[in-house]
Parts: sequence; C-alpha cells; structure tokens
Amino acid sequence: MDSTTKDAPRRGGLEVWSPSAMPPLGADLTDEQALACSFRVLAREGFAENMAGHITWQRPGGTRMLVNPWGLWWAELTASDVCEVDEDANVTAGRWDVTPAIHIHTELHRARPDARVVVHNHPYHVCVLAALGVLPELVHQTGSMYLDEMVFVREYAGEVDSPRLAAELAGQIGSAKVAVLGNHGVIVTGTDLVEATYRAASFDRACRLAYDVLVTERDPLRMPRGAMTGMKASLIERAAEVYWRGAVRSLIRDEPEVLG
Repeated sequence: MDSTTKDAPRRGGLEVWSPSAMPPLGADLTDEQALACSFRVLAREGFAENMAGHITWQRPGGTRMLVNPWGLWWAELTASDVCEVDEDANVTAGRWDVTPAIHIHTELHRARPDARVVVHNHPYHVCVLAALGVLPELVHQTGSMYLDEMVFVREYAGEVDSPRLAAELAGQIGSAKVAVLGNHGVIVTGTDLVEATYRAASFDRACRLAYDVLVTERDPLRMPRGAMTGMKASLIERAAEVYWRGAVRSLIRDEPEVLG
C-alpha cells in the first residue's frame, strides 16, 4: 500500500455502521444528575486535581450554564450541589458560590457556539506534558479523536479570574477542542455532555501513553492519517455514548448518592 492510499481519509462512525440495539443507561437523569455524574466519572478516571477544576454545560437554546460550586471536590459532588450561572457568571440558582475562574468558561462559551460543554482541570499526565511545553504525540488509536483538534497555550499568566483575561485565553484557544495550558492544565470542549466527558476522560491517558513512549527515546510506530480520520469519527459518534453509559451505570451502582 503506497503512502497516498494510506493517507486517504477512511470512512468511519455512523456513516459505516450503527448498532441496532445498545444496553440502556438504566436511569432517567435530570440535567443536574447527569452533570454530577460527569464530575464523578472524571474524578474516578484521575482527571481531577483535588479541589481544582470546573465543568460548565450550556444547554441547547440558552446561555445560562450549569456548573459546580466552589468548595466541593468533584468526587463528592451531588446533583443538588449543581449551580446555574448566567453568561456573565452571576449565580442564578443553587446553594453555593462559584469561583471567579468561571470566566474561563463564560468567555469560551461566548466565543464558541460549538462549545456547549467546557471541562477544565489539571490531570497529572497532562500537566507533565504542559510542564515540558509539548502536546501529546498520538501513539494509540484512541488518540485519533484529537487529530487536528489540539492547541498548546504556552504563556502562563497566573490565575484567570476576569472576563478580560478569559477572553484573551479564548482567543488563544481559537477553534481547538483541546487546549493544553503551559504549566497549568487542560481545557476540553464538546457539543454535548457525553462527547465532552469521553474526550476529557481519554485525554490524560493519551498524555500518559505519549510520555511513556517519549522517555523510551525510541521512535513510535506512526498511524496513517487516513486511518485516524475514520477512527476519529467512530470514537466520537459511537464510542462516546458507549463509554458514557458504562461509566454512569458503574458510578450509580457504586455511588448512588450522586443523584441526590
């Protein structure tokens, strides 16, 4: 097979196959319950750094966002803890306050109509590469979902706690779905909660794989770009929903209080 054939985009996702039946989630979740599940799923995946991080969900047709409150770790969040803020970060519903770093989200939502969910935290293996100033090399098929979707924001300017600083950051991120922030962490976006959770959950593993390969000082096998194109579609269009259902079923079985 010549390089031209290997680099030709392969079809993937629902275009080539969709399941006729899938195991159900097994529960009807409110939006607040679904978001609480996302927090705990990502905490179980090691995506959270203790008290750090936030997820905002701007639901279809509106500008207000569901978000976690300041003061609770992702692993302990329940549905009743979820707050709502308007597009200027004013709390409109909920028992608690939210961090001024919420502006990272409000300004990215404002600039990016496609970014309905914004996930930010400091997972360990992402932070290793953020400290090295590099994006992960995509060395495994699951990494295909990040093909042409990543950007590295190099300059660290401290806490992003105002609309002005957040708007500058949104400009640096541009249209990327994953932004690694130098000496800081990562921002992941998605069109819905299922997609964003899966993309975030898989990213720290992609960074760990990339780093473990990097320290061998050997050249990894290269995946053909054409094959990665088809795999990317399959991961987002099919695997994301399967991941979400399995992760949430397991979470509710082990930690049913998340729905309270």
